[in-house]
Amino acid sequence: MRRAAALLLAAAFPAAAFDPFEIQIYDGTLDEPGQAGLEIHANRAPNETRLTFEPSFGVTRFWEVGGYLQTKQGKYAGAKLRSKFIAPLEGDFRLGMNFEISREPDAGWGGEVRPIFAFENERFLLAANPNVELPLAFSPGAMAKLKLGPVAVGLEYYGTLPNEHYLFEAIDLIAVKHLELNVAVGEGHALIGKMILGYVF
Repeated sequence: MRRAAALLLAAAFPAAAFDPFEIQIYDGTLDEPGQAGLEIHANRAPNETRLTFEPSFGVTRFWEVGGYLQTKQGKYAGAKLRSKFIAPLEGDFRLGMNFEISREPDAGWGGEVRPIFAFENERFLLAANPNVELPLAFSPGAMAKLKLGPVAVGLEYYGTLPNEHYLFEAIDLIAVKHLELNVAVGEGHALIGKMILGYVF
């Protein structure tokens, strides 16, 4: 019975990896209206390096648009467009939704629907993204971080159920206005190092 259930799960959720070009948990923050940003994602796995450029633009106080230019081993590896909406909640909670459409040479057309649940105060940052990717795959992600002066330290989880699970030990620079720096090492099917460098203009 358990084996049959596992086979059904595997059929419903194919063995697709979480997005290796953007290993990031969305925490519900946005560019301000009229404000532009740029993130550079660098990921290193055994024998493979990925570099992704992500420009973004704040349209309103609850809507941000963006895109991705992906490279693998220095060669073009696809592009994405995204649209992110964040509800203007009161207090320390943020709630939102991100929609993406993608085109990759190896995979063809795809997409993502990413719910965003986040909590942040002076000491903690918690967030969860129960992503649904197309073709159908459930790729949840979550993070829990503790703010310690100029940095935040903690764990980030990424997976594609039921086949893949990664846990990253991460540190973020949070003391420099408009600058984002995230560095992490993750263990799962392979060892992955990642860095996100971002700036809001």
